[in-house]
Amino acid sequence: MFKKLLSTTALVAAVTAGSFAVPTVASADITIAVAGPMTGGLAAFGEQLRRGAEMAVQDINAAGGVNGEKLALEVGDDACDPKQAVQVANDLVQKGVTFVAGHFCSGSSIPASEVYIEEGVLQISPASTNPAFTDNPAAEGVKTIFRTCGRDDAQGSFAGPWLAKTYAGKKVAILDDKTAYGQGLANETQKNMEASGLKTAVRDTYTAKEKDFSALLSKLKSAAVDVVYIGGYHDDVGLMVRQAREQGFNADFISADALNTAEFWSISGPAGEGVRYSDAASAVNLDSAKAVVEKFRAGGYEPEGYTLNSYAAIEAWAKAANMVKSTDSEKVAEALHANAIQTVIGELKWDDKGDLTKVNYAWYVWHDGKAAQEPLN
Repeated sequence: MFKKLLSTTALVAAVTAGSFAVPTVASADITIAVAGPMTGGLAAFGEQLRRGAEMAVQDINAAGGVNGEKLALEVGDDACDPKQAVQVANDLVQKGVTFVAGHFCSGSSIPASEVYIEEGVLQISPASTNPAFTDNPAAEGVKTIFRTCGRDDAQGSFAGPWLAKTYAGKKVAILDDKTAYGQGLANETQKNMEASGLKTAVRDTYTAKEKDFSALLSKLKSAAVDVVYIGGYHDDVGLMVRQAREQGFNADFISADALNTAEFWSISGPAGEGVRYSDAASAVNLDSAKAVVEKFRAGGYEPEGYTLNSYAAIEAWAKAANMVKSTDSEKVAEALHANAIQTVIGELKWDDKGDLTKVNYAWYVWHDGKAAQEPLN
């Protein structure tokens, strides 16, 4: 199934399309990568993935590396574009990477995974939540695809019943941005909400990166919608909320994990007050994360969003590689499937598909420029 990769010991220094080298160490024996939107509208998330990966590589190398060898990190920029993601994946394979932490958007991770599967590169996404990312490879017997985040169906089963209970008798609109992430999340939330007894009043879509949502908002306002659930990314949601308030449309706005960046508030401004989103319970305050979080903060960076998920992806891969004394993807995958791995975000266990066996979801509410997690039930 897998093509045998040529090994590499040299760090590629030249900048190439979509990928550039981070000189983590002067001389490295094992090259790995992190990939995501390092540029474009979702670059804030790319920074989260990159910073988590860089810190993980730094810490692993300081502790002796993987099987006594040092790691070097390549950074791939897919701008959350599916075609660019495939190009990045091929570029990283040419550079001899044995493992990729990424990508961010499901719409990028899914096509990129086909390249990694073909070339025998293990992939762990810190952020891609669409079920197809793991379902499709698993159906083909592939065992080298994992994630350190939850799935849309799990998040939908958390958000949907809550919407049905909280807004019983109210009008709920569900929107998505037509992406693999947004559509999958909205569909799962709608399915679970309706299964819990509340019918959807309005179901609609919008185009990602739209600048003017006035027509859609007028439609929702005319329908007397009480709450708007959005499957989409922070930049669109922030702008939509701001335009809604400017139009005097005061419905509640609710979304999901792609609002987990301070950039949301920089776009929404005060209009973002009270907007809520679901996400995995924060690992920032866990004992397992304390030392790493302190190092990030000492360097002037708050490890928000998927920063620690990215760190954990590399940490888990490294620990599994040390267990089997090899970086062979199939051997490392076997170790990940068979063992509970202690990481910065807690103990992780994966099922046969490469999905986490347990994810605790929570609600976060934006208030005065910051998102605070509500207590877990």
